[in-house]
Amino acid sequence: MTTNSKQTAASVERVVRVQNGWIMLPALIGFLLLDIGLLIFALADGSQTMGRSRTPVAIVLILLFPVLVTLLGGFFTLQPNEARVLVLFGDYKGTVRESGFHWGNPFYTNGSAEIRLPLEATRTPLSGTKTGTATMPRQTLGRNKISLRIRTLNGDKLKVNDKRGNPIEIAAVVVWRVGDTAQANFDVDNYENYVTTQSESALRHLASLYSYDFGDENEITLRSNMTEVSQALRAELQERLAKAGVVVDEARLTHLAYAPEIAQAMLRRQQAEAVIAARQKIVQAAVSMIDMALQELARKQVLALDDERKAAMVSNLMVVLCGESEVHPVVNTGTLYT
Repeated sequence: MTTNSKQTAASVERVVRVQNGWIMLPALIGFLLLDIGLLIFALADGSQTMGRSRTPVAIVLILLFPVLVTLLGGFFTLQPNEARVLVLFGDYKGTVRESGFHWGNPFYTNGSAEIRLPLEATRTPLSGTKTGTATMPRQTLGRNKISLRIRTLNGDKLKVNDKRGNPIEIAAVVVWRVGDTAQANFDVDNYENYVTTQSESALRHLASLYSYDFGDENEITLRSNMTEVSQALRAELQERLAKAGVVVDEARLTHLAYAPEIAQAMLRRQQAEAVIAARQKIVQAAVSMIDMALQELARKQVLALDDERKAAMVSNLMVVLCGESEVHPVVNTGTLYT
């Protein structure tokens, strides 16, 4: 048994122009009034003129009236950064991107004119429903229109594991817009749900590629290299969302923290590493000061010390310089060697 592995070709947007609505409106109204006037004249003339039948003309004028009324349904308006995808009996005819008052075929339809809104955009504050990717019944954006405006997706906090397996909480904001209306309407079922789902999937995958912190030398981490991580997230999102004709303008992390079950342990680890780093700097500075003191004593020949006395001096100075509590000096009233 053989199967066909034919891949569906991606849709390509075609920008088209339609008739100016301000020209077609008076023209159609004029034709409609003319049809009504001729119909009245034909009926009146047929009843008054003997031997002349106006019935065929009246029938034509009567049939022409619903046609003109139907043509009046082809008017539509577009605001800036709005578009209308034109579909005539299942055949994609193009996309109108120019704002203004237009007229087109009244039988133009849009295969996906209804836009499903995210649940958090439609629920009431008192509903208590958990925010997520669930959707409410579809709502129309307008008359077969699609918005080209920049939109922001503020993702929920996700609990994932980083590269080292540590559970972390992470969230991101994605700034996106529709770039290809044909792909957005025909290549995915609902492009807004597609953006939400793929954004969550990309963020989970990204978190598994990097460590939260404490990486190897020159290793990119989520906490220390926020710019590089955001660029990687944007690149992955663009690759995923290109199938839906969506352009990602910006993507960046908005929340990053250890999961509550390990947050206290990691905090103690960070505090310990901070203390160790501070101690290292203190010891390095103390050694430098003691070395400088011994060199100055020897250079100026203030005092000649043997190795044992130097060791005792170094020990005392290390206690003074590295000790956390205040040092109380002991005055030696005898000789140097007693």
